[in-house]
Amino acid sequence: MAASRETTEGTAVPEGHAGLPQMNVATFPSQIFWLVVTFGLLFLVLWRKTLPMIEGAIGQRRGRIEGDLGAAENFRKDAQSALAAYETALAQARAGAHQLADANRKVIVGEIDRLKADSDAEAQKAFAITETRLAAERGKALAGVRTAAAEAAAAIVERLIGVSVNAEDAAKAVPPIEAKGG
Repeated sequence: MAASRETTEGTAVPEGHAGLPQMNVATFPSQIFWLVVTFGLLFLVLWRKTLPMIEGAIGQRRGRIEGDLGAAENFRKDAQSALAAYETALAQARAGAHQLADANRKVIVGEIDRLKADSDAEAQKAFAITETRLAAERGKALAGVRTAAAEAAAAIVERLIGVSVNAEDAAKAVPPIEAKGG
């Protein structure tokens, strides 16, 4: 091994040094001392300075999260109470609308019944007037029929037997006509 001290082209290991300096057993106590001092200082800096900052940041985040959760819970409760109030108002509005519709329905039915009664009364009056007129016209028609029958009977007798019958005798010969039906 001593024969090949050159590792690569032009690079040589200096005389008296054998490998990596941190692996040199002669320097272990000083390396361990500085390692303990460095890590001790680093530990003190992290413990006194950085750790409280990290704990403060975590505490702030935890406080913010808890505050946000509390606010969300309050908003949820507010939303539930608003929903309950909305449903109550909606139910009251529906009940009011049903009452108003029932009242309107009663008014409309009453108005329809009144108009129907008025129309029925007018129809009865018109029917009575028409019945009276019809009876009068029927009476006139029956009188006209009797007169026409008497004249026809007189004309038939005169034609058949050649005797002239006066209107009074012909009217007496025609039986009285009674109205049938209505």
